[in-house]
Amino acid sequence: MSHLKKALVALACTGAMASGAQAQTTLNMQATWPASLTLYENFLYFADKINKISAGSLKINAMPAGQVVPAFEVLDATHKKVLDGAHAWSGYWVGKNKAAILCTGGPGGTFGMDMIDALGWMHHGGGIDLCNEFFQKELKMNVHWIPILPSGPQAFGWFKRPIKNLADFKGMKCRQTGMAAEVFQKMGMTTVNMPGGEIIPAAQRGVIDCAEWIGGEEDRRLGFHNVWKYHYTPGVHENVTIGEVLINGDVWKALSPAHQELMKSVASDTFVVWWAKWQRQNADALSELQVKHGVQILRTPPDILTQFLKAWDQIAAEEGKKSPFFKKVHDSQKAYAALVVPAKRFMFPPYSFVANYYWPERGAKPAAKAAAKK
Repeated sequence: MSHLKKALVALACTGAMASGAQAQTTLNMQATWPASLTLYENFLYFADKINKISAGSLKINAMPAGQVVPAFEVLDATHKKVLDGAHAWSGYWVGKNKAAILCTGGPGGTFGMDMIDALGWMHHGGGIDLCNEFFQKELKMNVHWIPILPSGPQAFGWFKRPIKNLADFKGMKCRQTGMAAEVFQKMGMTTVNMPGGEIIPAAQRGVIDCAEWIGGEEDRRLGFHNVWKYHYTPGVHENVTIGEVLINGDVWKALSPAHQELMKSVASDTFVVWWAKWQRQNADALSELQVKHGVQILRTPPDILTQFLKAWDQIAAEEGKKSPFFKKVHDSQKAYAALVVPAKRFMFPPYSFVANYYWPERGAKPAAKAAAKK
């Protein structure tokens, strides 16, 4: 073979390798959220970063709820490879196994952990491995699980009338979901589970008296202020709630190690960057809800929060006796919190300490009212 022919062959091989390296893998993934919500924007941020960093070699075709299957069917659809993956929240799967709620962090404040502590448990306390064990071995689902969406701490909810104490909401019919619904039922509330997009129509028809979604910007976008004017915060039912990316197990294994690491890294980036933006959006939303729409932002009666923690502890203990895996994950969270929470409380000043120095809750006009007079 001549030198020229050898050079041409080498060039052809190099071109083929380069072309193969840029071969595009497209994953069709659906969210459980409508396209109008910031939760969906978390999904879009993830998809956009994957496409950019991979130079187009890995592409996420992100779709909103209902595009291929109903919102609550994305897990089964991912398992069966009807979808390559999903952007969802594990609390929706408690009907299959109640341990699912622990992959969101769980109700009740998760032993005092805040969002970054809960993320720490997932990355450094075995949480990610436990959640993959849960989906793959307990549920027998052919999926890979990655945390991506921090949507807490969440507000207590919206009500058609003021509530003064625990007795005030007993008997009320409210939208709740996950195991939090079971806790509220134990506290005397009648609960109804429905996707976010169905809450406002149900409220307008008088089907429900109150609802919990998320709080702040998410609730503003859904239009809660057009139906109810009493918004209570904080809540401890989804204090550290975290959403997920689910990838079909065969699809995950077929990805190159580089693409797998890319998805995990971009999910972590999405978690932090979106969360910071979301907190600013929530602050803007609370101001607008009060100034423009006349919403009363009220403190949740303390006895409700205390009773929720007590009821959750009882339910979690009962579930742990029935399910060794539930107990295994719950104990893991408690062990991590037992180390991190006391240390953090020692090292960090209470948020309210410096906050009250600069923005005292008493003796000063709320920021929203002050802004309205400017």
